[in-house]
Amino acid sequence: MSEIVKTEPFVMNIGPQHPSTHGVFRVKVTVDGEQITDAEMVIGYLHRSMEKLAEERTYTQNIPFTDRTDYLSSMSNNLGYCLAVEKLGGLSVPARGQAIRVIMAELQRLASHCMGAGAFANDTGAWQTPVMWFNRERERILDIFEMTSGARLTCNYMRIGGVAFELRSGFEEAVRNLLPRLQQTIADGQELLAENEIFIARARDVAVVSPETAIGASLTGPMLRGSGVAWDIRKADPYSGYEKYDFQIPIGYKGDAYDRFTVRLEEMRQSIKIVEQALDDLPGGPHSTEVPLAFRPPAGEAYARIESPRGELGYYLISDGGPSPFRFHIRPPSLINLSVLKEMTVGASVADAIIALGSVDIVVGEIDR
Repeated sequence: MSEIVKTEPFVMNIGPQHPSTHGVFRVKVTVDGEQITDAEMVIGYLHRSMEKLAEERTYTQNIPFTDRTDYLSSMSNNLGYCLAVEKLGGLSVPARGQAIRVIMAELQRLASHCMGAGAFANDTGAWQTPVMWFNRERERILDIFEMTSGARLTCNYMRIGGVAFELRSGFEEAVRNLLPRLQQTIADGQELLAENEIFIARARDVAVVSPETAIGASLTGPMLRGSGVAWDIRKADPYSGYEKYDFQIPIGYKGDAYDRFTVRLEEMRQSIKIVEQALDDLPGGPHSTEVPLAFRPPAGEAYARIESPRGELGYYLISDGGPSPFRFHIRPPSLINLSVLKEMTVGASVADAIIALGSVDIVVGEIDR
């Protein structure tokens, strides 16, 4: 009789990965052959004690810190923090400042999703063409950010009470010229990837997250909407005047990697609609409220949240009446969305684990802080 061949569990490391991928992040997986039987996240490689350092700087000095959490969405991070400070201090933002914030936040969502879609295409083993297409459009958005703030990645553009600068001459023309190109790139990317049988085979029914699991794990953003839950803070708890804009909440139906990818593509189309509406109705007046240089909000606490490209980004602040926050805490969507990685990978192959991680679209600077 032939002997029964048995395999032994083998522990291997995926990562820590270079920052040019999804960040310095490690997954310690136990495999039986090619099948993953256990997975453990190892984080902390980018920890910079940002929340503690923020307690020693003024409220305005902390704005550049937020650029360096989710460094693919600096405008969004600036916005979430400024909203929390304004809530803490009872400040209002002029209508023009709110509209400019919406335009920048949605352009940032477009830029972030361009990177997310391109990186995910690479994770599935797709050819370089769609990656270059999406990155080309992202570069054009960064050109607009540079025109406005002087920086491309860490923009430091939002301010407590509004935005730092008035829009530059030629801004509206540049944005309006960009939007049709973005529409075409999204359509081309959908045709080349979402309708490609190889891409579908690699992403469909891979890393499935049920609606119950998504809600139980407090997932947000495309991770939650990809599982069929139509939850978007811009609709559920509007800020910066989002209640005035007409847009839809795209959702998936299987909760797999393919759905999360297509949800992001459709979100890009909705962001274009919002930007067009904001430009059409851009009000006049000041772009910011005057805030004292030595701003000292009254003692109290405040939490503000926004719909960042990755989900609910929240800032929790406590003031003791001084010039710096007594407590500064960030709710990072990347960390919480990543909490279901074990459920997404156990039982799958090592190759599918890469697809699972890519479909979450994490930024490790936001996870570690």
